[in-house]
Amino acid sequence: MDHQSLHNRAREQGANPLVYWLVRAILQPFFHIYFRLSRIGREHIPADGPVIVAANHRSFLDPFVIGTMAQRPMYYVAKKELFSRPWQSWILNALGAFPVDRGAHDGDMITTAKAILDRGDIVLIFPEGTRIRPGSLGKPKRGVGRLALETGAPVVPVAVIGTEAVRRGWRIRPHKVRIRAGRPLRFPQVEGASPALAGAVTDRIWPCVMLQWEWLGGLPPIRRAAIIGAGSWGTSLAVSLARAGFDVDLGCRTRKQAEALSVSRENSAYLPGVELPESVHVMRAAELELGGHDLVCLAVPARSLPSAIAAHAERIPRRAGLLVASKGLVPPLGTLPSAFVAERVNARAVAVLGGPAQAADVLEHGASVVLASVDRSFARRLADVLRAAGLDVSPTNDVTGVELAGCAKSVAVLAAAAASPSGPNVAGAAAGKVFAEVDALARSRGGRPETFAGLAGAGDLVASVVASGSRNRRAGEMLAQGAPAAEIGPALGQAAEAVDSIPLLVSAAREAHLQTPALDSLALLVEGRIEPEYWTATVTAPARPAPGRSVRAA
Repeated sequence: MDHQSLHNRAREQGANPLVYWLVRAILQPFFHIYFRLSRIGREHIPADGPVIVAANHRSFLDPFVIGTMAQRPMYYVAKKELFSRPWQSWILNALGAFPVDRGAHDGDMITTAKAILDRGDIVLIFPEGTRIRPGSLGKPKRGVGRLALETGAPVVPVAVIGTEAVRRGWRIRPHKVRIRAGRPLRFPQVEGASPALAGAVTDRIWPCVMLQWEWLGGLPPIRRAAIIGAGSWGTSLAVSLARAGFDVDLGCRTRKQAEALSVSRENSAYLPGVELPESVHVMRAAELELGGHDLVCLAVPARSLPSAIAAHAERIPRRAGLLVASKGLVPPLGTLPSAFVAERVNARAVAVLGGPAQAADVLEHGASVVLASVDRSFARRLADVLRAAGLDVSPTNDVTGVELAGCAKSVAVLAAAAASPSGPNVAGAAAGKVFAEVDALARSRGGRPETFAGLAGAGDLVASVVASGSRNRRAGEMLAQGAPAAEIGPALGQAAEAVDSIPLLVSAAREAHLQTPALDSLALLVEGRIEPEYWTATVTAPARPAPGRSVRAA
């Protein structure tokens, strides 16, 4: 249908009274009964005169439910694709909708909105520009600021919550929907508002929409983060977030370490040469006031998670999200870090990180990481934060795959380094076999094969092999020289998660009734029960057929 005719109808004739009030008479009782519609702040919408309603956008139902906030028609912008069918175009236009070309400077939309406001009607605009379903609110575009300045109309901030959960495919489900309107905002009228001025006004309007959203219980944006663990990765993450403008509290294990970092503003033990920004507040982890944080990150070795959770679980607020940056398995049962934490913390959601992200290199060259969480809302919020911190983020819900891919990478790097004195063929065989065996374990638990083939598995493996400071590679080299496993951690000055993970992975494989000969023999080496030379000889020895489910590298 001709979009110009749609604009002309909205400018000159307005909504079709018969169609509008008939549809409203049907939909409003339906909303109250089926969605248990709650409307708060209706008195803030003026009964007459021009009004701009600025609202968040979660569902195609938003214009209809928000329209019930006023006792007169509410005109709204809708993407031009919705007007492709003649019958649908006619109905939408009769109800007050007019098209907008998203992503382009649509002068017709602004002209139509001005005409509607000039005759004293209401215009509903969604500053986000598109539907934002999971997570907190999106970023607004400056069109609402321009419209407010050039018309002088008051702006009523409105938030709607619950509409995103009512539709599954074509089925409309009953779900509580709530709307809240704030007090009108007024701005001086100007002609030809500049982009900078329009953006500044939008930046005044949008926090008021966010205020209504958070009052309704919507997820707030992540503003403050607490990182428990001031090792290399914890410090790197703190610096990255601070550089992106977030307020960060970095919790150290001891008071001595906290005082040293506060004075020198450099973590010389784990991340030398990197200055801590002023917005990184260093303190002892036990002194962190976690109640005011939106994000809590556990950047401690997997073997230290039990003590960290025992010390901090009760102080982590329910509204906060939790990021687990630990790789490996949690002793003594070999629990995945995310599962261990989720069972003991009342945080809103839990996510884990995977992929090639060497701590020092992240700050200089960035990194591509995998963010895994079963909570889509939290994953989207956290992905936005990490992208702001300079990371390329790939979200997934394969938490099991990401965590076991991290384990596979660690033990494969250790195995390759331990076998390297016998040549590259043996080193490659050792890495490939243990990697394949952990992959089989992940699949038995529901992990997806593409996770191991992507950043979290193969990508992280390559990064650790070529990194000069890889702890797991150095641990493998020490094993090849005959060093006992108990001496590796103190010699490195930090945990090598593969040393702790190998016996736990063997136990997990036995519980899954998997035969993992490469992991079994590597565990014997770590336990000191066989010599390095004997172990490397077994890596490429011809395999003997065995009953049961065996795992072989492809």
